[in-house]
Amino acid sequence: MPNYEFNVKMTCSGCSGAVTRSLDKFKAAGEIDSFDVSLEEQLVKVSGKADYDAVLVRIRKTGKEVISGKEIPSEST
Repeated sequence: MPNYEFNVKMTCSGCSGAVTRSLDKFKAAGEIDSFDVSLEEQLVKVSGKADYDAVLVRIRKTGKEVISGKEIPSEST
């Protein structure tokens, strides 16, 4: 399952809330399994079946600037 990490410019809890609401809808649709939005670190981590571009578009639709993004290796057990 793909995992992604995005550096997103968020200046307040409203910004991080917008990203969270957008990803909640994506999760409800079954496209992602989990996500974490960190205002302090300016990071959004996403895990699920959606491809990188779909997640990127979803975050950008909030109007927040995505500074960078990358796929991160899944942790093997």
